[in-house]
Amino acid sequence: MIGTQFTASESLRGWVPQLVVRRWLWFLATMTWGLMALGSATRVMEAGLACPDWPLCFGQVLPAQQMDLQVFLEWFHRLVAATVGVGVLILVGMAWGWRSHLPRWLPWGATAALGLVLWQGILGGLTVTQLLRFDIVTAHLGTGLAFFSLLLTLAVALLEAPEVTQPLPKFLPGLALVATLTLYGQSLLGGLVASRWAAHQCFLGRELCQVLHWHLLGVIPATLLTLGVGVMTLRQKRVAPGLGRWGHGVLMLLALQIGVGVATYQLRLQVEPLTVTHQAVGALLLGSLVVLTVSLQRMTRQATPSPISPTAI
Repeated sequence: MIGTQFTASESLRGWVPQLVVRRWLWFLATMTWGLMALGSATRVMEAGLACPDWPLCFGQVLPAQQMDLQVFLEWFHRLVAATVGVGVLILVGMAWGWRSHLPRWLPWGATAALGLVLWQGILGGLTVTQLLRFDIVTAHLGTGLAFFSLLLTLAVALLEAPEVTQPLPKFLPGLALVATLTLYGQSLLGGLVASRWAAHQCFLGRELCQVLHWHLLGVIPATLLTLGVGVMTLRQKRVAPGLGRWGHGVLMLLALQIGVGVATYQLRLQVEPLTVTHQAVGALLLGSLVVLTVSLQRMTRQATPSPISPTAI
């Protein structure tokens, strides 16, 4: 019984702080992904201005009398966003409070996450006060994706570095980074199309077809780069545990995103759940590339050349 008891100071040494913070980071990343999907649903249902004021809704914390589907979506979106904000404050408290037991970069990374959350909150308020101005809405999405990516980066960096049996191709981590940045840019183009309702305008034969065409053209480099990273990672499955699964995951998400995108376009964005799914899968694909890129960078640093056996010649 005595051997199973630990004092508070003993529990703070070693792996415990990193384990707690890492799990909290995964939790916040999951919440953020759900928040972005909820934000997409709010936009698709034209509920972005359902609450005419900010930060309250009809001057109340809970507008029970005005509550309908649109008001609920906007109100619930703000509630989840506030919850994520509180979660980041807790993260910052843990990171600085346990800084002697954590990597030196982690408190600063947590502080950067807090800065992104504060900026995201400002942009969220401006989307309402500026009546959904398209550049602010696009920046709101871009900041959300950057925050999501930062949380995943911090979480993966706290994992134990996997053992690598042989060196990875030198170009693979760089290729993964280029694919991630390209997909992020493509996501911003998608946000611009959504915030300007460019697809709807173009389908009606009016204008903004060029904005939609930019997004469609951006599919080509984003797809080719992501496909290349997925295939190359899959081929390295014997180098380190998990690489094969990540390669499969990236390729499956890419196929799903293309399928959903084509269906959304063919149905002219008339099926709201399909449009929301397109946004959610895109964010998940970006997150997978972020995790894979950080993992590959760490594996490259850990890799040591293995001796060549006579039988391999």
